[in-house]
Amino acid sequence: MPVSTRSIRERSAVGRFPTVTFGFGEDTEEEKEASEEDNAEQGNACQTWLRKICPCCCPQRNDVDITDTLITVTDYPSEVTDDKKPVAGDSELDELLLNVKSIDLMKGKSGENRTQHHTDLYQSDAFIIRRGQNFHMWITLSRPFDPSTDKLHLDLKTGPLPTVSKGTHVIIPLVEKLEGNRWEASIVSQDDKRMKLSVNSLPTALIGRYQIIVETHCANGQAVSTHDPANDIIMLFNPWCEDDTVFMDAEDERQEYVLNDIGKIYYGTMDQIGVRTWDYGQFQDGILAACIFVLEKSGTPPSGWGDPINVVRVVSAMINSPDDLGVVEGDWSGNYSAGTSPTVWSGSVEILNEYHKNNGNPVKYGQCWVFAGVFTTVLRCLGIPGRTVTNFSSAHDTDVSLTTDVYLDENLDPIELLNADSIWNFHVWNDAWMARPDLPAGNGGWQAVDATPQETSQGTFRCGPAALTAVRNGQVFLKHDVPFVFAEVNSDKIYWQKNTDGTFSQIYSEKKVVGHFISTKAVGTDERMDITHFYKHPEGTEMERIAVETACSYGSKAEAYTYTKSQDVSIEVTMDGEGPKMGEDAELKIILRNSSSEERKLTLHSQVAVMYYTGVHKATVKKDMTDLDLMPNEEKPLEWTMEYKDYKDQLVDQAALMLTLTGRVKETQQVMATQFNFRLRTPDLILKPIGKAVVGEKMAVEISFTNPLTQVLKAVIFHVEGLGLLTARKIHYGDIGSRASVSLTEHFVPTLPGPRKLLASLDCKQLTQVHGVTGITVEEKNNGA
Repeated sequence: MPVSTRSIRERSAVGRFPTVTFGFGEDTEEEKEASEEDNAEQGNACQTWLRKICPCCCPQRNDVDITDTLITVTDYPSEVTDDKKPVAGDSELDELLLNVKSIDLMKGKSGENRTQHHTDLYQSDAFIIRRGQNFHMWITLSRPFDPSTDKLHLDLKTGPLPTVSKGTHVIIPLVEKLEGNRWEASIVSQDDKRMKLSVNSLPTALIGRYQIIVETHCANGQAVSTHDPANDIIMLFNPWCEDDTVFMDAEDERQEYVLNDIGKIYYGTMDQIGVRTWDYGQFQDGILAACIFVLEKSGTPPSGWGDPINVVRVVSAMINSPDDLGVVEGDWSGNYSAGTSPTVWSGSVEILNEYHKNNGNPVKYGQCWVFAGVFTTVLRCLGIPGRTVTNFSSAHDTDVSLTTDVYLDENLDPIELLNADSIWNFHVWNDAWMARPDLPAGNGGWQAVDATPQETSQGTFRCGPAALTAVRNGQVFLKHDVPFVFAEVNSDKIYWQKNTDGTFSQIYSEKKVVGHFISTKAVGTDERMDITHFYKHPEGTEMERIAVETACSYGSKAEAYTYTKSQDVSIEVTMDGEGPKMGEDAELKIILRNSSSEERKLTLHSQVAVMYYTGVHKATVKKDMTDLDLMPNEEKPLEWTMEYKDYKDQLVDQAALMLTLTGRVKETQQVMATQFNFRLRTPDLILKPIGKAVVGEKMAVEISFTNPLTQVLKAVIFHVEGLGLLTARKIHYGDIGSRASVSLTEHFVPTLPGPRKLLASLDCKQLTQVHGVTGITVEEKNNGA
């Protein structure tokens, strides 16, 4: 390996005194010019001395050009002629120093370092290790190492301005015995000029890319190895290390939340939960480099990259694009002609690779599940346990009231201009696992983080980490962004009616409409796991009410909890089975209950609107008003129907609709109100593998689909991908006729063995959220056949 030394200026900068070297330090241009003027006649004193001792290696200036490259030692040539100048590496003096010839980090995927550090799944030839854990390396020297006279240490540097005090410049000493919990190295074995080192890293070490060099000292001087980018070290968080703040003690959970590269994302409504498979692909070629690029692109100092709290805040901001040109550009307009429709994506690999390839140009387009899917990939890739979480009936509080407010006019019709708060049919975010030493004890564990750009946190579109314990107990005064997450899962819905003088009065409240069936993929299976209890106490219990009132006492509308009014008439909306299908009439059931011993008369207003899944109103498609009589203790069911022709021209992404019911009881002036979200179910794509699945051998998949609509689907695009099966590809199919059935065959060559998932989706302007998945077990190729 080529050898060079630091200049005197560089060595002093890291707190070490310069040693005498046979060469010149790198100086500024001004210093060089002054030196040349001062020594025009007699030359540098050291050079003059060396010339007297050994004229062959340090000839007069007119014999040999003096360059500005600093070399620890100028090697002696075997013989010097007038037309051949001394070249570094050819000198006999080289034997006097302890030079580093090569560094072997033992970075093979199946080697002991990668397997013991649980990084052998990364499809990368880089040296990838986890902090707080020992690793081994070989160093080949120019002669055998003599501990009695020789010294050696490792230099690790990360970031643009490496500094010892900030942890971005690490000096690893060679010690006789490893003590742990510090940066240190010791000799494990020695074979002539080769020596094997065992190296310890701190469990608080910064993550990211480090440059490594080896510096040696002996009686004859100092030598420093040249930086080789191929030997750069990628340091990750370590959930297997008890002293790392991301430590997770259950192996099955580490397998799921760190090492599993495929998952499930839930969507729909609380009554119609849908699921789609997502390729996280954190180990795929290029993804680790893309994740490091995301950190570097953030412009945040690497000195903060040792703290997972800080890292997830950085990543939360960098996954979206409004502030910092992050990975994904969000779009909820319904017009995605300038990019890819959010419903088409089936994984993170294509997105992250495109972002990296285009040098940080945001990828178009994403919505909440895309942001969350990419976030999970980055978390797991960097070593932070993470999972994708879906909250059904998820509130978006825009005024820090910690309530979801609905404003009605004098006739009890919604005032759309004022209804800034919304309840999303579903919202997808992430949980990240870490200790929280910055919070009171008991707040470590799962933390909610969110990359979807909804509201700003300290001036930037990001959210979290919010401790789930704090969310559950209404401790909204704890950081970060606990109030916003609390409102998403446990805010009350307050209805306000406009008075004749323009003010508003609270007329009704609903306490159980927000935060249902909070879901994530179960550990070790493809089943849905309900984690609502992590976020909130059971609805209606004393602990849940205390949490809500504690949280709202810090909100902007604390007076809402002084409202009390007797209520003896209730209203509920139900749906049979999995609900209405796309292209068919939608049928629901409205149930009215009179719990009093007297007759009640009421006027019921109904309004159904097409909604974006975020709860934003698009268009009202049907309105009704009905007068009803309820006998004492009567329960009255009402059938409600909306015909296909009423909604077919108004649907947007997710085919979401919302039925709003309001009413007033004449005898008591009680106001009833509720909102019921539902979606029109879309058909699945049917995937059928064709042929035997063997690594390196061609096979195919047949994709089948039936158009459920009476209208033609225009410019249909199929999107297919599968980790270890085929990279993401788009198939421009064309039009599909009314109620028509189609099939197509796609060929591919599997690249990795084992159980795999092949994913497909369909996209067109008339129909979205159509997808399918099939499992394929790929066999190893039999080379002996």
